[in-house]
Amino acid sequence: MTHVSIDPRTPRGADLADLVKRSVALIERLQHPQGAYPASPTFSAYRGYSWFRDGAFIADAMSAAGAVDSASRFFDWCGRMLAAHADEVAEIVAAEAAGSPLPDDRMLPTRFTLDGSAGDDDWWDFQTDGYGTWVWAAVAHARRHGLSLERWAPGIRLSVDYLLATAHRPCYDWWEEHADQVHVSTLGCIIAGLDAAVDSGVLASATAARAAAAAAECRALMIDRGTHDDHLAKWLGSTAVDASLAAVVAPLRVIEATSPLGLASIRAIDDALNVDGGVHRYLDDTFFGGGQWPLLSCMLGLAYAAAGDRERAHAQLAWAARTETAEGMLPEQVGEHLLAPDREQEWIDRWGSVATPLLWSHAMLVRLAVELGVAGAPAAAVVDASTEGAS
Repeated sequence: MTHVSIDPRTPRGADLADLVKRSVALIERLQHPQGAYPASPTFSAYRGYSWFRDGAFIADAMSAAGAVDSASRFFDWCGRMLAAHADEVAEIVAAEAAGSPLPDDRMLPTRFTLDGSAGDDDWWDFQTDGYGTWVWAAVAHARRHGLSLERWAPGIRLSVDYLLATAHRPCYDWWEEHADQVHVSTLGCIIAGLDAAVDSGVLASATAARAAAAAAECRALMIDRGTHDDHLAKWLGSTAVDASLAAVVAPLRVIEATSPLGLASIRAIDDALNVDGGVHRYLDDTFFGGGQWPLLSCMLGLAYAAAGDRERAHAQLAWAARTETAEGMLPEQVGEHLLAPDREQEWIDRWGSVATPLLWSHAMLVRLAVELGVAGAPAAAVVDASTEGAS
């Protein structure tokens, strides 16, 4: 069998708590000495690289689980990557201000090698979501644990400068696709990052005002053009849904879960993409046949928890836990209920078996378990401190 299957048994509380602890330990063990989280240590297309977006969600989960030093070291790494590209940020900002924006291939990378050196692999690189997500996660981490943000302030400022120059531009989505669209999940990451930066107190007053205005503009754009049938849509003008939209509700909390838009978006994702607890990315997905992703099941679980439906949230957590392999690893996706089974083999031929372990999968399981207060995980009240003031 070339794809990962799920265990049909329902995990017991003790089993879940043990999986949470082992997931935290796995992430800590695989974290690079310089702080980066590898996306997957063995998968051919991801090996040796760390994404700001994936890593930020991993760091947020580690922070919520009490692994303070691990999360801090990731944010240190983000700050170093931004400092190394400060001149490029300045060029991008200057070109935008002059009315001559640089082309997409001159934008910052979406992923970096673990040691920060230049990678030589081609990738779908222009994605702005990670530059908002890491700021959101760093500010949440500092609030959660009473840390000073000064060590990450230079990187936060550079990220805000970059986002102010690029927030309105189409770019690749979370899945490295559709570079000609403005994606609602990307807007959510940008809004969360800009709002967090404004609240952090590390921005100059004029920059803070610009960031607040840009966040408000992005939110208005999301609501005016990024919805369909009263729920969030995949991109501006789209009628489809994408599971990444769950993150806009939780953990980012850009849209209040109990608002009409939040509740309708949760329902739309569940109705279109959730099969027995396993969540697909989107209906036209063909990547490895279009399987179900544990990390997205957990994100939908976080959205349900934020909306007050803890029973559904627990069901999502249980499904994700059942994807654990015999070796104790969580995969990127499982090959059950494939949307395009005839497309699975071409990806196996290209890149090998599904990425296992995927650290982001482990992290989102940890994050949801913490939120639900699974035995052995920190209390959910600790996590709530990072979401105060969400609109």
